[in-house]
Amino acid sequence: MPVPPASTRLDFQLTPSHHARAFAADARFVPDGRPKPVVVFVHGFKGFKDWGHFNLLADFFARRGFVFVKLNLSHNGVVIGGTGDLEDLDAFGRNNFSIELDDIGCLLDALQRPGQTPVPAAEMDLGRLFLVGHSRGGGLVMLKAAEDARVRAVAAWAPITDVNPGWPEAMMQHWQQSGVVHIENARTKQQLPLYFQIVEDYHRNRRRLDIQHNLRLRLRQPLLLIHGDQDETLAVEKVHLLQQAKPDAELVILPGAGHMFGGAHPWAETALPPLAQDVAERTAAFFERV
Repeated sequence: MPVPPASTRLDFQLTPSHHARAFAADARFVPDGRPKPVVVFVHGFKGFKDWGHFNLLADFFARRGFVFVKLNLSHNGVVIGGTGDLEDLDAFGRNNFSIELDDIGCLLDALQRPGQTPVPAAEMDLGRLFLVGHSRGGGLVMLKAAEDARVRAVAAWAPITDVNPGWPEAMMQHWQQSGVVHIENARTKQQLPLYFQIVEDYHRNRRRLDIQHNLRLRLRQPLLLIHGDQDETLAVEKVHLLQQAKPDAELVILPGAGHMFGGAHPWAETALPPLAQDVAERTAAFFERV
């Protein structure tokens, strides 16, 4: 059997103009001096770029002939040089969707400007720039592509369908009065704060953050939707709302798949979970043909 090509990982940091909090990113590719399509991956809520099997995903796409770039959204709670897990809970609480969209934009801008990332320009075909996002990240990449024509196509894995999950009125009143609510991170048992500013940001930017509106009227690029029929976090029925908003979207429902497509954190195996492997192969094939 042929030995798969070895990939190179390059780590870097960016500081966006819309706030002063730097964030980390990394790029994985097989260096051969030839321009390769670029995939930018966006993690979900309570996630981070090195969660679980995400580094194996990066290796898969690199061996498939892509430059695979993933970032820690700046306010996800991970600290540069820290533990690698969620530890800055105040930053987590001050996050919102507008910050996250602008973080992604900062990375896309940096990829376009020679010298702002360590990836050699000769290795990237930025005319074939793709976005992939999981869960909340799936919603983000659809919104970002709707406002950024540089993006060639989008894949959303188990995506949210609405930025506003339907906050109950009683909760909203308490949240506004106290300024904060807490949610539990089931994995770590941390009590994660959410400051009321995320609601205020939503109301200030409702048109920009309306996923289904943007799919109907603004998202022109090809879209792949992948969802598991056993998703315990976001019911599979919800993904049909996205296809109704964009009827030409490709929809794949994976039997037996939960929200993480078989992944977990930490992930000690040397291979992708079989369901995540299926998702990766379907996504790579989608990008290769658009």
